[in-house]
Amino acid sequence: MSKRDYYEVLGVSKSATEREIKKAYKKLAMKYHPDRTQGDKGMEEKFKEIQEAHEILTDDQKRGAYDQYGHAAFDQSRGGYQGGGGGADFGDIFGDVFGDIFGGGRSGGGRARARSGSDLRYNLELSLEEAVKGKEVEIRVPTMVECEPCNGSGAKKGTSAKTCSTCHGNGQVQMRQGFFAVQQACPTCGGKGKVIGDPCSPCRGQGRVEETKTLSVKIPPGVDTGDRIRLSGEGEAGEQGAPAGDLYVQVNVREHKIFQRDGNNLYCEVPLSFTTAALGGEIEVPTLDGKVKLKVSSETQTGRMFRLRGKGVKSVRSSSVGDLMCKVVIETPVNLSSRQKELLEEFDKSMGDSIKKHRPKEQGFFDGVKKFFDDLTN
Repeated sequence: MSKRDYYEVLGVSKSATEREIKKAYKKLAMKYHPDRTQGDKGMEEKFKEIQEAHEILTDDQKRGAYDQYGHAAFDQSRGGYQGGGGGADFGDIFGDVFGDIFGGGRSGGGRARARSGSDLRYNLELSLEEAVKGKEVEIRVPTMVECEPCNGSGAKKGTSAKTCSTCHGNGQVQMRQGFFAVQQACPTCGGKGKVIGDPCSPCRGQGRVEETKTLSVKIPPGVDTGDRIRLSGEGEAGEQGAPAGDLYVQVNVREHKIFQRDGNNLYCEVPLSFTTAALGGEIEVPTLDGKVKLKVSSETQTGRMFRLRGKGVKSVRSSSVGDLMCKVVIETPVNLSSRQKELLEEFDKSMGDSIKKHRPKEQGFFDGVKKFFDDLTN
């Protein structure tokens, strides 16, 4: 009697993924299992057929052979795949379900992978000038690196890890507890499926050793406190050849004596003499590229903000450049000579009683104070 196509048996397409095949199998196995069909021989044969299809199609090598040669690829010696009466029970089915939940199935999918290396963080402190203009720096990072003698395998040079004799390379063992079959990591190999019989001496079988490595890091112009630069694969090496983690360089910009940064703009305070503020003139103000001239109009008041366009910070994410905002602070003269004091007194007298004309803010303030007290008494 010719056998039905395995894909047809499980009701899946030839392009079905392993996950789709397992899902279809579980559904059919629950329906046609002998424990539920109460000795129905026809149903029992159907269950064996489902088992056989599942075990062939979930093995990559067997599935490849079946896709190429069909049923002719297998002879009668594969009795284990024909699904003997005790080949599977509800415990096996539940084992598959729990295996998928906890990371694997009976066919070796539950083998634990060697742990990837951890990500690392390096705190890099920069001056404002370095952050704005960018630079290349060298950093020294203590980390775990791949062991050279064993090339990260953990096995002594000239040897290799052997298949675990306890789990036969599956990485998991099955513990039966009554109705259920529970899978857990193999206690001999720790879930890896392989055992290192002769470990490498420098790394003691871990495949990595501790070392301080020097890295060159290119800092792009415009970075700011809180920005992170990722160096892929420069973190800790993984165990026994597993992928390395990443290194994150965390930027912190030191406070500057003159400038404060807000986004792409820079701010600074510029002291202004009483005379220049009153009469106007030109003053020199600092920028990160050197000094520039700033024209101050007459009658400038303290706190006025002047904008120097394009003298801020170039954005690290675009080509836009911020501005430099200069806040003028009028400085009161100190250490005056007698003659200078006389001149100021003469100047003050020359103002006369025209406070409203020459000092409008002062006049407005006292008018407000007077109104405040008048309101209190009324």
